[in-house]
Amino acid sequence: MKALPSWPGSGKGKPSRALSVGAAAVLMVACASGGARPTTGPVPVAGNGERAMATDTGYLRSRGLMVPVLGVTPDHLNDSFNDPRSEERVHRAIDILAPRGTPVLAADSGTIIRVSSNTLGGLTIYAIDPQRRLVYYYAHLDRYDVVAYRGKAVAKGDVIGYVGTTGNARGGPPHLHFQVMRYRDEHRYWEGEPIDPFPYFATAGQDH
Repeated sequence: MKALPSWPGSGKGKPSRALSVGAAAVLMVACASGGARPTTGPVPVAGNGERAMATDTGYLRSRGLMVPVLGVTPDHLNDSFNDPRSEERVHRAIDILAPRGTPVLAADSGTIIRVSSNTLGGLTIYAIDPQRRLVYYYAHLDRYDVVAYRGKAVAKGDVIGYVGTTGNARGGPPHLHFQVMRYRDEHRYWEGEPIDPFPYFATAGQDH
């Protein structure tokens, strides 16, 4: 297992909450939206058993997401899902602050379905879960890991890239833009309805 990254002003191998909150203000003017449509209403609370699994949010909870940045724990995240962005956009994702080059991890097991770049997200990765119900979008990567290619099966915690500022994050603090979307159409999977991932992170980011 790799050593935890060195975080500015912390000295404890993980970011201070003050750092996360302070830098989050800078991110308000940038960051990709993922191109997904806004949703309305609160995130449903998953129940138990098959009834909960029948819902996308219940299924997402059952996946036990890992925070997809090495060394970051769930309690150091800020929920920016509904934050406004430029051009009247809404974020519909969360930003995870970390030093440039910090490993980005697969939040869930599954398959990488696209590795590409775009104006907003810069270097990006799309992955899908084993049941093909959820799409995971990772953006603003500094670079890809060698395992990141289309069709590659990944396990939760695998390193797939590294935190950066590509796309419209240039000039801002390094961070990972992470989005979860409902999978609806193999030809337009990047337009799936977003789900706020914030309540569903179960474990800190740690690789193998």
